This record gives sequence, C-alpha cells and structure tokens, in this order.
Amino acid sequence: MKKQLLGLAAVSTILTPIAASAQTEVQFWHAFTGRLGELVAAQVEEFNASQSDYTVVQSHKGNYSETLNAGIAAFRAQEQPHILMVFEVGTATMMSAGGAIRPVYEVMGESGAAFDPDAYIGSVKGYYTTTDGDMLSLPFNSSTPVLWVNRDAFEAAGVDPDMDLSTWENVGGALDALKAGGSECPLVTAWQSWIHLENFSAYHDVPFASQDNGFAGLDTELMLNGPAQVAHLGAMQQWAQDGKFIYTGRRNEGGANFRSGECALFTESSAGYAGIKAEAEFDFEVRPLPYWKAVADEPQNTIIGGASLWVMAGHEAEEYKGVGEFLSFLSKANVQASWHQNTGYLPITLEAGDLTKSQGFYDANPGTDIAVMQMTAKEPTANSKGLRLGSFDQIRGIIDEELEAIWSGDKTAQEAMDSAKERGDALLRRFESANR
Repeated sequence: MKKQLLGLAAVSTILTPIAASAQTEVQFWHAFTGRLGELVAAQVEEFNASQSDYTVVQSHKGNYSETLNAGIAAFRAQEQPHILMVFEVGTATMMSAGGAIRPVYEVMGESGAAFDPDAYIGSVKGYYTTTDGDMLSLPFNSSTPVLWVNRDAFEAAGVDPDMDLSTWENVGGALDALKAGGSECPLVTAWQSWIHLENFSAYHDVPFASQDNGFAGLDTELMLNGPAQVAHLGAMQQWAQDGKFIYTGRRNEGGANFRSGECALFTESSAGYAGIKAEAEFDFEVRPLPYWKAVADEPQNTIIGGASLWVMAGHEAEEYKGVGEFLSFLSKANVQASWHQNTGYLPITLEAGDLTKSQGFYDANPGTDIAVMQMTAKEPTANSKGLRLGSFDQIRGIIDEELEAIWSGDKTAQEAMDSAKERGDALLRRFESANR
C-alpha cells in the first residue's frame, strides 16, 4: 500500500506542472500556400506568442474547394477543426449546414473577447451577416478585382503606359495597339467567372441572379445571360479570336504569365499584389477594374472574393474561448494593416485602413488603395452587395465550361450564357428543395 501511495504521489508530482502549463488547442484549417501560407503561419505564431492560454494549430487543406470539402467530411466523421476557411461562394452552403456551425457573433459574445461588428467595412461585413446584421463568419481574406498593368510591355510595344484604361472601350483600343506592336499576350485573366461575370454584373449594377442575388431568398434564378453580360463576353470572344485575350485557365493560371512579364494587362484579384511584388522584374502598377461606358455612366462597386472564417460546432466551451481570442486578435488594426499591406487583401476594419493611410503606405505604393476605394466609394445596391447562391461552387464549374466554349468559338456568348442559366437553375432548384 505504501509503495502504491508513493507511486501515485510521483505521478501527481509529474502531472501537476504539465497540467498547470497545458494550453487549450485550437485547430485552424485554411487554403493558403506559398507567400500567403507563410503570412498566415506568421499570424498564428504571433498570436501564440502573445498569450499562454491557447495554441492555434494551422493546417493547409488544399485549394478553396478542397478545404471546404475537407471540413464537411471532417464534421461527418466528428473530427472537425474549430475554425474552417471557406471561400465566399460557399457562404450559402455553410449557412444551410444547420448544426455544423456556430455563428461568429454568438461565439464572440460567449467568449468575452473584444468584438465590435460596427468596426468592419460595411461592404465586406454585409456578405457574411444575416439580414438582421448578425455576423455569421469572420471576414478574413477579402479581395476585389483590379487591372494590373505591365508598363514595360506597353513601352516595348510602343504604347503609352499612362493611357486611360478606365473603360473597356479604351482597353479595346489598347489591345489593338499592343497586338500591332508585337505583344503576344495583350490581356490575360484570372478567376474568369468571378471577374468577368460576377463582378462585371455588380460593377454595372445589373443583376447576376434574382432575389437580390440570393440574399432575399432561396427561390432565385440566374440572370447572367442579360444584354450587358452577353455584350461583354462577346467582345472578349472577339479579342480571343484575334489573339488579344489569351485564355490560360479557370483559376489563377494566368498569374504566372503576367508575373513572368509575358502579358501586358491582367485582370486579377487585388491580392495578386503579394506574388506580383515578389516575382515581377518589370515596372507594374494597378488600375481600377474597367467598365463599359456604353452600359453605365459610371461604375457602381465591385464585390469581394476570398474567404471568411467559420466556427465549427461540436467543441468544448474553453476551446471556443480560444477561438474568440484568436478571431479578436486577427481583427486588430495593426494585424489587419500588416495583412493588407503585405497581401493586397482589403483591410477588414475601418481602423486598419486608416492606420495604413497614416503610415504612408498608400503614398509609397500608389494604387494599393484602389481596391478599397472600389469597394467603399458607393453604397452597395441589391445588385452589388454580393452573391449568396446555393451550390455556387458547382455552378461556377458550369459557368467555366460555358466560358471556355465562348473563348474557343464553339458557342456564341448568348448561347453559352443561356445554357449556363438553364444548367445552373437546375442546381438552384435542388438546393432550394433540400433546404426548405
């Protein structure tokens, strides 16, 4: 008996300091690699070093679609992380997930962590909130499309790099001149559906879908086959056939072509800044996304891409306190200002934008405030608040197929968009039926 008591005392002596220093672990799954992955890892390390109660463990789970699917599969296996990065088109899917998620406003309220929903930029916050203004997920990496210009490529083709590129009419003229001057890649794009249909529609204040682009109800239908969208895609089809627009892929394959100096113009996310700044060996600048003067007297506002952070259900109360502290940390002005300045993503809070300006970053890096201005210059309309459509990841796949048929000349823009509407609406009806 004495030996047994001594043994228990020894075990107690060994365990006590460990228990006292044990940190609550918070699992964070994301979709970033490369430079963005490094910056996320640095944020996590900074948070972990700033306190001793919690340890955030960050894990890369593939691209956006793969990360979403990994989170869904993990929840079904009861192995879900605490925080899951989900790209913006997965918002409706997460909202319909019922018991799989815990709203951010609820988690923050219970955790006691600092949280002010009014501190976030309205056009960013609105995408991830209920109609009552309750935040469902935390905006994290929010971007919007812009026009990147390779000034050296313009000069090599004998074209003035300072020419007005604010309208697609002017861009069309630039493409003519670039092609005539020997450019083999006058224009390339990333994220073709997001930029040339979703943002195009918002920027020209025309609907992409009914029911306020899905915000007003599940009984929505696609409206991407309207006259404005068809005219834009028809112009791009002609540019593709003339060798002025070079199609490289559905995601960001064109980024490599631009960063290498091959292409003169590049429609891409503002978050392209991190990679372009790191790799480009040419003089580049960023301009606002062009608009068609024939469609609108002036542009409305672009909408966000990127992702937000969703809190998964099924964890302990103490763990949710750690989640709350980490999300509060990510929202701090200095953390957001650094993230914005290093990546090109939008500062998600007004204070972070003001801090960036006061630090002189915009003066030292002209054009880096364009994304913010595009998002905040006008109050969003029903057509420009964003998109909240069920099965949108799959619908984007359909749109990509139809866009490729346009670029190859296999279909007219009207035929392709009519087909995209018919096929996409079928998925919307299934989603509506499953979530009544």
